[in-house]
Amino acid sequence: MIALIDYGAGNLQSVIKAFHYIGCEVKVTADPKELQRADAAVLPGVGAFGDAMNSLQKSGMVPEIYHFIEQNKPFLGICLGLQMLFESSEESEGVKGLGILPGKILRIPDGPGLKIPHIGWNSLNLKCHTGLFENLPENSYVYFVHSYYLKAEKRHQVIATTSYGVEIDAAVQRGNLFATQFHPEKSGQVGLKILENFVSMIGEGNA
Repeated sequence: MIALIDYGAGNLQSVIKAFHYIGCEVKVTADPKELQRADAAVLPGVGAFGDAMNSLQKSGMVPEIYHFIEQNKPFLGICLGLQMLFESSEESEGVKGLGILPGKILRIPDGPGLKIPHIGWNSLNLKCHTGLFENLPENSYVYFVHSYYLKAEKRHQVIATTSYGVEIDAAVQRGNLFATQFHPEKSGQVGLKILENFVSMIGEGNA
């Protein structure tokens, strides 16, 4: 079972539809016990970092998220779900993230011809061709909606980047913990392939 973590600040319907499209059922849950029983989990997120972290803390899911990731079960953070895995964000000064991964969430700097938020399709510079990106073409295009971006501290954890005025860390991995700044559920066939690759990690012995 794949748990879709519901803390009141995620774009759940598009994620549910994408998993259904690839023939995979997901269980929307705000119950820590259900998350504990899951084989894999997805942390979605839209909106402001501070509001989302506040909602996540109030949900009571945070301790179980830590435990789930410690077990090295497949876990996917999407968009704001990626940002919350890190320590803090310039968007919400003084608000602590989950701190599971080291790095900074910074505002995309203004530049000529750049619109903030960054909304649209960008190509990925893949750093690996396994895991989430197995059998994915180089320079695949995916869909972004964000005003803040990740600069990961541990560069070996960055598995894809893109450019929008600055180099943006578009995806990271640590073991079976994955996170994408882009929205795979809104990224057409490329995004569906990424979700299929994520699902394929369930039950491989390291899940």
